[in-house]
Amino acid sequence: MGIEGSFWRAIAVYRFASLGYAALLLASAGGYARPVAGWLVLGVMAGWTVATTIAYTTSRSRALLVIDVLVTLGCMAASPYVQGAYAGPGVMPVTATWVGGPVLAWAVHGGRRAGAVAAIVLSLADLWLRGPHGFDLSVPVNGAVLLILAGTVVGHVARLTKQAEERLQRAVEREAAVRERERIARGIHDSVLQVLALVQRRGLEIGGEAAELGRLAGEQEAAVRELIRSGPATAEDDTGLVDVGARLRRFTTPTVTVSAPATPLPLPAARAREVEAAVGAALDNVRRHCGEDARAWVFAEDDAGSITITVRDEGPGISAGRLAEAEAEGRLGVAQSIRGRIAGLGGTVTIASVPGQGTEVEITVTR
Repeated sequence: MGIEGSFWRAIAVYRFASLGYAALLLASAGGYARPVAGWLVLGVMAGWTVATTIAYTTSRSRALLVIDVLVTLGCMAASPYVQGAYAGPGVMPVTATWVGGPVLAWAVHGGRRAGAVAAIVLSLADLWLRGPHGFDLSVPVNGAVLLILAGTVVGHVARLTKQAEERLQRAVEREAAVRERERIARGIHDSVLQVLALVQRRGLEIGGEAAELGRLAGEQEAAVRELIRSGPATAEDDTGLVDVGARLRRFTTPTVTVSAPATPLPLPAARAREVEAAVGAALDNVRRHCGEDARAWVFAEDDAGSITITVRDEGPGISAGRLAEAEAEGRLGVAQSIRGRIAGLGGTVTIASVPGQGTEVEITVTR
């Protein structure tokens, strides 16, 4: 990703800059007992800096990040030998600020927790190596605090930046989808809808079998108009949210009226699919038991943290005990397709029916 790549390039710049700082300290300070060994360690640091700069452009695996920390620990472990028994309180380890490279890498890769853990590991190693040699620990403790803060803050900022980039990408994709949908909708309006309307009128004028064809054309015209009006579909992945109201509007036909709020009714995509299927099953029951021309109404509303969907019809209703009898006979349309689906989501289904006055199915699911 573009923004994440910028973070890794910044880490590479930091590594080279801190390597130069370590070389400057080694060349100017007189507190190192074995400077030749120090230059050898610095050579290892330079080689690893080049290697990680190249490696992180193609692979950012956890194994590479672990090796990065181990190499840094190895260079730190050589510092007591380079410094000798006592190098004085002002002498820094040969690695100097170069130890921050792996911390920043873990922070960008895994976020603030990963950055903090990497900083703690390297800080504890630094304190342990300094302790037996009599160094003044006030400086390394301050450095450890700064390293932990850097890992935490950089990790947090990197995670927020990547999330912002993902949101921006989704917004760009949605805008492109909306523009394409509008272009297609104009073409449909100027061609398909006009033809369907013409077929409907001619069919009703001619009568007979043509009237049925006209009725079907009218239903399709209403469905296409609703599809155009409802706007583009929202996220379809199992972790994203979709507007249940937009999903339910797809059921609109000349005999089915759908009423949903103008504001979205968000649910995770997997839950929304189950709710849509349950409402579809309820409408199938209306057509099956009340006839193809039976009227039905679907109402969706937001009810304080839950979504309530009501499906009503004007059919003959359900006699007492009929649902239990159908379930006992193995006909599980209501039991499985409606109640089973919603129960699996932790929701409830209430069916109220009075013979001769229609049926009302109320579906309630929490967000």
